[in-house]
Amino acid sequence: MRSMKFFTQKLFGLAAVVLALESSSVYAQNSLLSMSKRLSEQFSTTDPLLTKPYIDIDEQRSIPSPHRYVHGGFEGTGTRFSFYFPSKEQYEGRFFQYVTPFPDNENLAQFGTGELNSIGFANESGAYFIETNGGGPTDFSNPMANDATIGAYRANAASAQFSRIVAQEIFGGGRPYGYAFGGSGGAYRTIGGFENTKGVWDGVVPFVLGSPMAIPNVFTARMQAMRVLKDKFDQINDAMDAGGSGDMYAGLTDQEKTALEEVTKMGFPPNSWYDYKNMGIHGFLVLYNGVVMADNAYFTQDFWNKPGYLGYDHPEYFEGARLQKDSKLLKPIAIDEAVQLGIKQPISDADRGSADLAWKAAGGSGAGVPVAFEITDLLPEIDFLGGDLFINSGEAKGQRLQVETITGNKVVLAPTNSAEILAKIKPGDEVRVDNSNFLAVQSYHRHQVPGPEYKVWDQFRDKDGKPIYPQRPMLLGPMFTMGAAGSLPTGKFEGKMILLGSLMDREAFPWQCDWYRSRVKEHLGDKADKNFRLWYTEHALHGDQQDQLGDPTRAVGYIGVLHQALRDLSSWVEKGISPAASTQYEIVDGQVITPKLAQERKGIQQTVSLTVGGMKKVEVKAGEKVKLQAVVEVPAGMGKIVQIDWDFDANENYYPETRILKKFKEKLVIKKSHVFDKSGTYFVTVRVKANRNGNPDSHFAKIQNLDRVRVIVK
Repeated sequence: MRSMKFFTQKLFGLAAVVLALESSSVYAQNSLLSMSKRLSEQFSTTDPLLTKPYIDIDEQRSIPSPHRYVHGGFEGTGTRFSFYFPSKEQYEGRFFQYVTPFPDNENLAQFGTGELNSIGFANESGAYFIETNGGGPTDFSNPMANDATIGAYRANAASAQFSRIVAQEIFGGGRPYGYAFGGSGGAYRTIGGFENTKGVWDGVVPFVLGSPMAIPNVFTARMQAMRVLKDKFDQINDAMDAGGSGDMYAGLTDQEKTALEEVTKMGFPPNSWYDYKNMGIHGFLVLYNGVVMADNAYFTQDFWNKPGYLGYDHPEYFEGARLQKDSKLLKPIAIDEAVQLGIKQPISDADRGSADLAWKAAGGSGAGVPVAFEITDLLPEIDFLGGDLFINSGEAKGQRLQVETITGNKVVLAPTNSAEILAKIKPGDEVRVDNSNFLAVQSYHRHQVPGPEYKVWDQFRDKDGKPIYPQRPMLLGPMFTMGAAGSLPTGKFEGKMILLGSLMDREAFPWQCDWYRSRVKEHLGDKADKNFRLWYTEHALHGDQQDQLGDPTRAVGYIGVLHQALRDLSSWVEKGISPAASTQYEIVDGQVITPKLAQERKGIQQTVSLTVGGMKKVEVKAGEKVKLQAVVEVPAGMGKIVQIDWDFDANENYYPETRILKKFKEKLVIKKSHVFDKSGTYFVTVRVKANRNGNPDSHFAKIQNLDRVRVIVK
């Protein structure tokens, strides 16, 4: 599926180039290329670096949607931008600007299709679309070498300001309104830009936001649970699924209970464990080196050797998990061979820049750069989440490389290693494969207890509020946040913001959106509702693409909510039309709990409640008719139900029975009967889509939710 998608996107990209060449004469007489110098002279900024913009491409393109493509950059810098302008008939005087999780590429939107066609969405919404490369690539092998402010917001801000000059040259009229949006690391950067500039963006929509204490702590707690509970997730998921017991701790050992309770109180949504087999370590892959560089003593001196640390207090917890294997290098493996061997996957343009998978494109794998090594010894089969390759002889002696995976006698490298070090390594060099640091980091959050405003760390405080474990010399979370956003978020901004959170987010735990809401409340007080909203999306993860969700009967994408938020934000700023109220919720032991009914929950997402025989689980005989009922409700004035999808066996491939409604309503009771011919346990799922205008045909602004029940057939 992914390879076919990748091929299709490449085909679209090639077609776009061909069409561009054929139609480049369209603007020959009114080309911005000839005006580049004059437009640059109109540009004024207080930024001492990004002062001289230029345009080097101006042409009409038809893919993925018809638009006028303008490309350029800033002289003397690595900053590049792409502007995608709609027709004059479509344009309504605004722009939408996407902020990637970290500086990447200014041409990512050209590969978007369906609801991920950001160019088409912006143009259909009366806006032109902006993307930049954030000033140039990030050096993940040496995070401290990057100027955080350029990548965080300066390159984006300068590009946005220059785009207004270009837009007014094309369309005339006054100053275009501007709106930025970004997820994950892009949410940090979106907020960093909004809080540190004036007059650039009128509003923003950050989504799946972390707090200044998110990194590395959300990943370390999760990895510890993944290692300890690796054989118990099936029973945990069964307990938490529709019709389950609800007791996810039943049948666990004391160590297992502690690990599950710890990560749950840290904020990990238990329902999100359903995809544990594919979860991996996610963005920690590109964060690990920064943690080791910032606090090397934790790994080399303290964790395994001092009381108060898990490695010293309970070494038995790591029996059979710790790997320290000495060997020699046989040969390097380049990317093409690694892909052929099945130990590496090619980078997909669909992943680049996305909130969930942008980290996959970190670093590089250019010609001649090894992505793996073959060694002389076979490695044991263990639950390996990551580790290091220590070079013990040769020109690179004393160096350390980050390892992503191991298989047989092959060591697969992470994409974050220094090309300079890799060039020094030769066959015959003595090495050690070691995952000690990765085991040690899994309880690092215990030694990073922040201030009392971070309630999820109360589990690591005594009755007097003091940490019960030894604490490290510094908190790393704020340092990482500074690197992403250029500053720590304060809640102080001019303009309007709609913040989006996902209730099943396993990378940016949902409570962190409330942390930022609290900062806004501190700044604006009772006036916060005039400038801020927080909407949570039920059954949504960190990922922004349907194929990132794993089982489609367990999770929904949030792109439709994001689309509607941008449209509602523009109406709020430009017309004074207040958007829906913030989602109502409470936080209990790190978990965000929302009301069951749409009118009480508020926000813009519909609620869905599915029952079978009035319950969440029934037992029936084969051939017996099963009666299902779904109650769907959209918050008042927030849209109409346009589509119902039924799936009667979540254990097999997802082939939904789709019904496009002819009459659109805010509230609907749907009754359905089904007969199961074979014995077994079935999970029946109903997925519901709603649209503000009751338009089932549009790719954009379709909001989803689902529910499921369990049917046991005897």
